[in-house]
Amino acid sequence: FARIEAIRLFLAYVAHKDFTVYQMDVKITFLNGILKEEVYVGQPPGFVSKQYPDHVYALDKALYGLKQEPRAWYDVLSQFLIERVPTPRVEQAKLKLDSVGKPVDHTDYRSMIRSL
Repeated sequence: FARIEAIRLFLAYVAHKDFTVYQMDVKITFLNGILKEEVYVGQPPGFVSKQYPDHVYALDKALYGLKQEPRAWYDVLSQFLIERVPTPRVEQAKLKLDSVGKPVDHTDYRSMIRSL
């Protein structure tokens, strides 16, 4: 999970640049993902039917998710979102020298970020 400082910094930058932010509840989507196979569960202890003790239930929706869901979620995402792209710009070291060539003190920036 993201730290609150990182979220505040991100939102401050978004507000400064007048960007639009969309929120998506990934956790609920992930837990209620589409499964490719049917899942059956046994009757929980203490709730076994006296009339049908050997029956199982076909699972329609899980409260806490299933071990099959991550794979199903990955399969759906891989159709649309996963593809290799070149890095749009050259990576470079940050905060090395200021505009006059003097080395930058990293502690100033770190203290500013923590104070957001």
